[in-house]
Amino acid sequence: MKYIGKFDPQKDEIVRVMDKDGKIINPKLAPSISDEELIKAYSIMNLSRRQDDYQNKMQRQGRLLSFLTSTGQEACEVAYTMVIDPKTDFFVSGYRNNAAWLTMGQSIRNIMLYWVGNEAGAKAPDGVNSLPPNIIIGSQYSQATGLAFAEKYQGRNGVAVTTTGDGGMSEGETYEAMNFAKLHEVPVVFICENNKWAISTPTQQQTKSLNIAVKAIATGMPSIKVDGNDFLASYAVAKEAVDFARSGNGPVLIEFDTYRLGAHSSSDSPDVYRPKGEFEDKVPYEPLIRLKAYMIAKGIWSEEKQTALNEEQDKHIAAEFAWVEANKNYPIEDIFNYQYAEMTEDLKEQLAEAKEFFAKYPESKDGGHH
Repeated sequence: MKYIGKFDPQKDEIVRVMDKDGKIINPKLAPSISDEELIKAYSIMNLSRRQDDYQNKMQRQGRLLSFLTSTGQEACEVAYTMVIDPKTDFFVSGYRNNAAWLTMGQSIRNIMLYWVGNEAGAKAPDGVNSLPPNIIIGSQYSQATGLAFAEKYQGRNGVAVTTTGDGGMSEGETYEAMNFAKLHEVPVVFICENNKWAISTPTQQQTKSLNIAVKAIATGMPSIKVDGNDFLASYAVAKEAVDFARSGNGPVLIEFDTYRLGAHSSSDSPDVYRPKGEFEDKVPYEPLIRLKAYMIAKGIWSEEKQTALNEEQDKHIAAEFAWVEANKNYPIEDIFNYQYAEMTEDLKEQLAEAKEFFAKYPESKDGGHH
């Protein structure tokens, strides 16, 4: 093992390959990754950032419901989903994982459909084992553990990867899931994207632990802390952790040390609670700046390529949203259809009640279901 077991979370050791300027400072820790894969990773990170920006504008215009961005956390999200097979492995997300969804193979239009309230947005494309976003904090850890348990029980080779934020690591369910996973040595990689804020509560007011990675020690599983804004470090550790779990060694916890550059959600203003100057101090360490600088120095990227990429992606994002606006309506049955394989009697009663209500007050639909 090159990383797991070599960096001690009890000493707050962290895996870092590049500095804030994109210069390699620990070449021995750098992963083996092709230029093509680097460009692909950066392109997805850039796409997610520009999608976030576009969706913010649409939400301010009242054309999109409240949503949550990956802005600032793109490096680790792209890294840990790049190293799994979307057909045989599983990704069980929270609600702040746009860059990871894109990497897994979710289309922008599906993501946008989800944020306009269309149930079709929760469905992954065929061959993409990406579960719908979990709004209940910590529940994804239990679901991933169950999927990993099933993989082991049925003798398959899949790995489950799941993620939550620093706030999620204060939920009892996350510990219970990790404890069960280690007890049964199931192939799951637990991830915490420690972005320093749980809505308006800073990490230091959530826990007295030295870091998040040490929270795995009581379960007996290995854990590691990584610079989550360093794509190379994130990719290297994520790949080793997935390989470790797939090889029958049981679960791993990775803490990605990152930062939420944006608001908690599009209905939130971080200026109300974030200390003055904190955002400005964190911007130079953000992941796109660092990876772009590294790629330019490596000779595989340029400002001309960046301009062309931005224009291409902006056009694609706008076209996807135009399609979503034209197709956002859905039958009222969709609200009730996906709880069980067959609709239960109480859901049938609720559906009948809803139909009666909207027949009486059709203006209440407000451009949603039809």
